[in-house]
Amino acid sequence: MRGPAVVDGAGVARVSKPTMNEERLTMKRKLLSTLLAAAFGMAAGAAQAQISDGVIKIGVMNDMSGVYADIGGPGSVLAARMAVEDFGASAKGLKVEVVGADHQNKPDIGSTVARTWYDREQVDAIVDVPTSSVALAVNQITREKGKAFVVTGAATADLSGKACSPNTVHWLYDTWMLANGTGSAIVKTGGDSWYFLTADYAFGHALERDTEAVVLKNGGKVLGKVRHPFPATDFSSFLLQAQASKAKIIGLANAGGDTINSIKQAAEFGITRAGQNLAGLLLFLPDIHGLGLNTAQGLILTEAFYWDLNDQTRAWSKRFAERNGGKYPSSDHAGVYSGVLHYLKAVEALKSDDGTKVIEQMKKMPTDDPLFGKGSVRADGRKIHPAYLFEVKKPSESKGPYDYYKLRTTIPADQAFRPMADGGCPLVK
Repeated sequence: MRGPAVVDGAGVARVSKPTMNEERLTMKRKLLSTLLAAAFGMAAGAAQAQISDGVIKIGVMNDMSGVYADIGGPGSVLAARMAVEDFGASAKGLKVEVVGADHQNKPDIGSTVARTWYDREQVDAIVDVPTSSVALAVNQITREKGKAFVVTGAATADLSGKACSPNTVHWLYDTWMLANGTGSAIVKTGGDSWYFLTADYAFGHALERDTEAVVLKNGGKVLGKVRHPFPATDFSSFLLQAQASKAKIIGLANAGGDTINSIKQAAEFGITRAGQNLAGLLLFLPDIHGLGLNTAQGLILTEAFYWDLNDQTRAWSKRFAERNGGKYPSSDHAGVYSGVLHYLKAVEALKSDDGTKVIEQMKKMPTDDPLFGKGSVRADGRKIHPAYLFEVKKPSESKGPYDYYKLRTTIPADQAFRPMADGGCPLVK
């Protein structure tokens, strides 16, 4: 540090030498700066050290090319990346990576991907995972490995029931919600005799079970059921059996391409023209888009998200569509975004990506995002938010592509999902 400048008699500026006190003050300031920098560095290092390998790695696993590809697929990877961006991970000093994989709707492939991700590729959390049989397998592996699993694509309510895990949150919807939304509404409006056409795997079985319980509870009856291979393309023999039952409602306990093909082939057989009605128990916006309003009009369905609910859902969905080739988001895409956002908030609060601890933190923190609003995660891992009963518009009612739903009723969050005491989850005391 230089002393103050002085001017001598000749008018020449000269710099005086620093005094002893000034030198000591300068040394103290440098020492204090060094100590503060070291302290901040140690704090940042300690926080970073709790993030395994310095990276938060999120794996999006789903059907990238089959019957559920439009519902999840690459769109779910995009949704996860948008969540990372909107969370502001980089600005917060967190390094987050998103990777994707195709489980082909096969439990063995899904299990192999999960083990490889956890054991070799340092993946900290897996999200999405449609196909309940795959999700149940990943659920168990995640628990064994102490990682985190945020399920948006799978439907079986067992994930927050008998198969609940301290490492899993069931985020979006489940078979109980679908049954008590769509099934209950249809029975109460006169659809009191049912025949089920069911995908023959864990999801279909659970959806059939939960919907049958609702039908019977509301005074209806089930005249029969038939199970089809998953996935399938020819539903003719199954639909003819349903037609022969004379049931008022043919309940489609399937999803994605199976549901689309079931509805299209039912129209070809003239089943709805003859007086029977179809109940699509799990339908998504891309399914309606694929069917077209001429075929889908009048269908009643339950969803946890629709792009046109409010200003916030519209704004996000427009951003998503701009990056997704013009295709608007399914509820699964919205669920992935919301689930990843809350996961990252929990990691930040905890300063750790320890899976078991992060899921525990996710349950402690209230949920809040632009797509689902305020909510919570229960002790059984069930994420709570409202559900919506929609009716598919007539072509004359639609203003353009993806303007497909009209809202019939909102199911409050505390009524949309199975009461925690009824699920049989071992985590619930």
